[in-house]
Amino acid sequence: MSSQDNLKNKLTPRQYDVTQMCGTEPPFDNEYWDNKEPGIYVDIISGDPLFCSIHKYDSGSGWPSFYELISENVTSHDDFKLGYKRTEVKSGKSGSHLGHVFEDGPTPTGLRYCINSAALKFIPKDQMKKEGYGEYLYLFNEG
Repeated sequence: MSSQDNLKNKLTPRQYDVTQMCGTEPPFDNEYWDNKEPGIYVDIISGDPLFCSIHKYDSGSGWPSFYELISENVTSHDDFKLGYKRTEVKSGKSGSHLGHVFEDGPTPTGLRYCINSAALKFIPKDQMKKEGYGEYLYLFNEG
């Protein structure tokens, strides 16, 4: 069985479309756009930590938006699919499509990482240690 077949079996159709086919889920109709629970967001495929709830904000876009990364597990690439330049962000390890980054975010970074929920897995703060992400509790002034 190929790795793509394994992914098709592991992921929902929406997760596969977003992460492997550079798809986009509908705004305001995705799992994490309005999640306010404390925790971290990791790559649905590799499990690499990407974002923290303390850097999440309501951008009004209908997708989870963050102004900062918590690791260097992301690469960026020029994307002209809509006829103009955008900056696509992908998971560094899995290479899966996450979303795009724009320069219209809040301080302190001025960035808006507009990310598809389907590319993420949320780890609640109270589960982070058990799930192997205890080293990131410092983001909440713990651990």
